[in-house]
Amino acid sequence: MVERLLKFVATPRATPPKREPAIRIGDFDEIYQAYDAAQGEAQASRCSQCGVPFCQNACPLHNNIPDWLKMTAEGRLEDAYALSSATSTMPEICGRICPQDRLCEGDCVIEQSGWETVSIGAVEKHITDTAWDNGWVKPLRPLRERAQSVGVIGAGPAGLSAAERLREKGYLVTVYDRHDRAGGLLIYGIPGFKLEKKIVERRTARLAEGGVVFRLNFEVGRDATLADLKARHDALVVATGVYKARDLVMPGAGSRGVAAALPFLMAANKADLGDGPVPRALDAKGRRVVVVGGGDTAMDCVRTAIRQGAKSVTCVYRRDRANMPGSDREVSHAQEEGVGFEWLALPRAIFGDSQGVTGVKAARMRLGAPDGSGRQSPEEVPGGEFELGADLVIKALGFDPEDAVNAYGAPGLALNGWGAIKVDNRTQATNLEGVFAAGDIVRGASLVVWAIRDGLDAADGVHRYLEHKAAAKAGLAAAE
Repeated sequence: MVERLLKFVATPRATPPKREPAIRIGDFDEIYQAYDAAQGEAQASRCSQCGVPFCQNACPLHNNIPDWLKMTAEGRLEDAYALSSATSTMPEICGRICPQDRLCEGDCVIEQSGWETVSIGAVEKHITDTAWDNGWVKPLRPLRERAQSVGVIGAGPAGLSAAERLREKGYLVTVYDRHDRAGGLLIYGIPGFKLEKKIVERRTARLAEGGVVFRLNFEVGRDATLADLKARHDALVVATGVYKARDLVMPGAGSRGVAAALPFLMAANKADLGDGPVPRALDAKGRRVVVVGGGDTAMDCVRTAIRQGAKSVTCVYRRDRANMPGSDREVSHAQEEGVGFEWLALPRAIFGDSQGVTGVKAARMRLGAPDGSGRQSPEEVPGGEFELGADLVIKALGFDPEDAVNAYGAPGLALNGWGAIKVDNRTQATNLEGVFAAGDIVRGASLVVWAIRDGLDAADGVHRYLEHKAAAKAGLAAAE
């Protein structure tokens, strides 16, 4: 009903209650609490139901955002969940970790008109958490069973989304992953204060209960080649992500006390999961921590170090805050929790002694002329060198693809110019017959929501391929 909407003039934007920094840094629990039913309805009612939903266009999944906001405002949460889950395999996860300020909320029409954006992500989380609580999330049950099998390599968001879509269509699906738990970076890369692990585990449990088989501690290239798996299945989806850390190139970069972001985060997440204490080399407790980088991974590192009890935590980034690639919301959370920032600063050397790292030498920068991407290029300020004390330096400069051809034992697999797997963008098919690819291993390190989109597209590509193959076989048999 119209009277339940267009309330953005009278109702201010309100995110769910956030735990106080002094309390939340003592654990790895999520920092946001939940909307109650009235709060969810009130915030959804702020939607203007604009004729051209820019929020939907800005979402990689093209979620039907205005429609499920309307349903929420009307108290129709079960209908809202059905619509939300029609386009996303993980709406409550996207509601927690998507950088909505750069996607749907950043393109919200009332935001562009001078009012505060609708809290789309928080409402999305509210809808699906309510669905889980009320048993509206149904078991995975295909309408028909098919004889063909599909192997999915990688149990991260792209692989899990592909597996779900394929199992819904009735295929026999086996997911292979190198780790001992399914979830990929959702489990081992993203800290619990953004995404508690039980949220991921209930998703993977639903897949397993629906017939998806998980082969964990299984590494392609070690336990089987890509060709071996191709012989076992009618089609494959490669969704292994990118894990090769970009390195610091400077004196002292190989010193003891310099760590890559992913091993640091994985160690903290494993400890949070109860797998034992964090190794001392990756533990920030009592140490002066310097994190180099400006993306969401860097923010995960600085906020993890604070929770581990670091003596001090400083993020060093070569551009200013306005030009950081990460979410501005995450920067605000980090500042609230006591993280310091050195904007327009570039590390030049890491120095130390026989015991390990003792500091970082950096240069002051300024923003000069735009580069080819349109971003202003950082330039060094003459005479602007300074030093930071440090006992642990974490490099969070992003990730590159591993050597897929050699790692997977897949000669002939075509790669693109930066070493990721080359695919047909319409189908996600690689140059190898029956092999598809999705997620970061195709597009490079990106967002979870894009991995989900790619996984769904790859599953649809596999389905069309297998349907065509089955039809051709049937036609050949009829001709005989």
